[in-house]
Amino acid sequence: MTVSIKTLESNLRQRLGDSLGDCSTCAGQLTIEIPAQKLLEACTQLRDDESFAFRQLVDLCGVDYAEYGKADWQTSTDATRSGFSRGVGQNEYAYDEWQKDRFAVVYQLLSHTHNQRLSLRAFAEGDPPRVDSVCGIWSCADWYEREAFDLFGILFDGHTDLRRLLTDYGFVGHPFRKDFPISGQVEMRFDPEKKRVVYEPVSIEPRVLVPRVIREAQSNDSGEGGGADNA
Repeated sequence: MTVSIKTLESNLRQRLGDSLGDCSTCAGQLTIEIPAQKLLEACTQLRDDESFAFRQLVDLCGVDYAEYGKADWQTSTDATRSGFSRGVGQNEYAYDEWQKDRFAVVYQLLSHTHNQRLSLRAFAEGDPPRVDSVCGIWSCADWYEREAFDLFGILFDGHTDLRRLLTDYGFVGHPFRKDFPISGQVEMRFDPEKKRVVYEPVSIEPRVLVPRVIREAQSNDSGEGGGADNA
């Protein structure tokens, strides 16, 4: 049986009460927001209540909202301010001030019983950011939470083995954070003399990710148009 989005939202508002924050619909899927303090209670109910029966956690990921809502990118002074080099218009979608925490955890849930999907978001609190682990509710969250910790630095309280999953043992920082340098902190190579991997300072220059296209009109003696130089 397929439960409509409107019916699902109505049931959520009725049963979760004050635990339910913002609700929005995008691409035919409902997204709800749950306060971090009520995350475990709400997730347990979403799993066990037969009206929902979200017994499968499909995915879990971190989100960094640093600079969220600021449409104008910080780029070098010689980069163009319009056209192909800008993804959005000046101040488009801009917010006066982002009122929520910087980091959030998003949970993708699936109910086989009702043929229904649900996206749940909880903002991590504090510095470092932390939120309760849902491993006791959905055991598959184990590696998902380790991945979010590794890439975003989000701590999951109650996780029994929270350690890096994708980066190297000596890795410094969290590479999916918006303020992590594109070129990284260090570079590594295998040293044939030492017969081991060694870490060295980054040797490449930081890059500006805004694409720049420079086209100069060219001509030759025959009067035929020349090509374009792209940079």
